[in-house]
Amino acid sequence: MKKLAVLSGAGVSKESGINTFRDSDGMWEQYPVEEVASIDGWYRNPGLVLDFYNARRRDIRDRQPNEAHRIIAALEKDFDVTVITQNIDDLHEKAGSTRVIHLHGEITKARGENSPKPVYDIGYNDIHLGDKDSRGEQLRPDIVWFGEAVPMIEPAAEIVSECDILLVIGTSLVVYPAAGLVNYIKDGVPVFLVDPNPIHVSYRLYTQIQDVATAGMRKFLTLVPELR
Repeated sequence: MKKLAVLSGAGVSKESGINTFRDSDGMWEQYPVEEVASIDGWYRNPGLVLDFYNARRRDIRDRQPNEAHRIIAALEKDFDVTVITQNIDDLHEKAGSTRVIHLHGEITKARGENSPKPVYDIGYNDIHLGDKDSRGEQLRPDIVWFGEAVPMIEPAAEIVSECDILLVIGTSLVVYPAAGLVNYIKDGVPVFLVDPNPIHVSYRLYTQIQDVATAGMRKFLTLVPELR
């Protein structure tokens, strides 16, 4: 069974009603990114950051995976699939994907503000100022913010370096270090890009399916028989 690596971004979850950074009418637009999605913002105003992610967590609780998530999960019947996602939601897991690497962390988990472990599964519950971990540290979302290292980038790079097919969906390949993962694929590995906007990458041959995630994944399915 061939190894399929799926690199997913915000465009996959957009059709489930989860706003992206770039949405002009979304929750992110109400706050400067550096105030709610950076480690400096956390140190300046942890209460604001907690309130922001509590609201996002409550919103995500009611969101359901869309057809793109479900097709990606169903590809496990034909391929050895690992999903590498930039998303902090749990929609890939809800859809049934069994191997998911979250590059930027998971909004349904928490940890102490100064310690990467232990990690607590908090589901969709709020985190408040004064909530502490087992060491007495203030709890924070287990999310990688701007200004922090991306600890899962090395395992993700290893997955990409070993894959037989790379599928990139819902990301424009401009945010690093995730965008750099495509540089780890072996020569000759087919690359498929699913995105409604044209993506121009000069360093490798690829096939773009220029459509939104759900329609794009339906088109990708037509290619599966020749890729298996």
